[in-house]
Amino acid sequence: MILDSQLIIVAALPAFNEEATIGGIVLKALRYVDKVIVVDDGSSDETSKVASLAGALVKRHERNKGYGAALKTCFETARKIQADGMVILDADGQHDPDEIPIVLAPILSGEADVVIGSRFIFKNQVEIPIYRKIGIKILNLIMWVLGLEVLDCQSGFRAYIRQAINTIDPKESGMGASCEILLQAHKNGLRILEVPIKCSYNVASSTKNPLSHGLSLLLSLLKLSIRRQ
Repeated sequence: MILDSQLIIVAALPAFNEEATIGGIVLKALRYVDKVIVVDDGSSDETSKVASLAGALVKRHERNKGYGAALKTCFETARKIQADGMVILDADGQHDPDEIPIVLAPILSGEADVVIGSRFIFKNQVEIPIYRKIGIKILNLIMWVLGLEVLDCQSGFRAYIRQAINTIDPKESGMGASCEILLQAHKNGLRILEVPIKCSYNVASSTKNPLSHGLSLLLSLLKLSIRRQ
């Protein structure tokens, strides 16, 4: 293992119908970690088969349960194999596996317990669609009201130390789990740090409607805020 031979470091990829990209991402990620976990969230294509052939440990949901449910399985699997650190990234090619060492570095140095790969630290580094920028700013503001100030609460490129892996347990089944995880980490006293990453939007278009997706996230945050009261 390149980063630290004394630790068990895993990468985890929540995936849904990503047969076109998953194999290459798994192979690249294996350059930097001991094991790659792919959580196939009920894909109807060959995502599981391609990931397995590339060398991943595949956990498959029999039906599509949602991004949050896939993240929950990522954490559960990392706990079972007693991982010392875990990096999670998207399976659609938006994140560059070659940046795994950048996201993991603060974990391995003891500087942080949770690391967010942020698209907003260097503003000229990532061309983000305007609707995403507006939506993320609104969500960041809500997170600030809930007690946590971050620049990119919706980034899917993150790293977690063992203590975070063992204590974080998302309940949200949808995209709201990204915010829920950060709020759980903050509540548990874990140190959260952001590092700059690149992000490519030159990948296949999402099937999610931006408006309905944003409303779903807002409703999830509303539920989280009610739970915290």
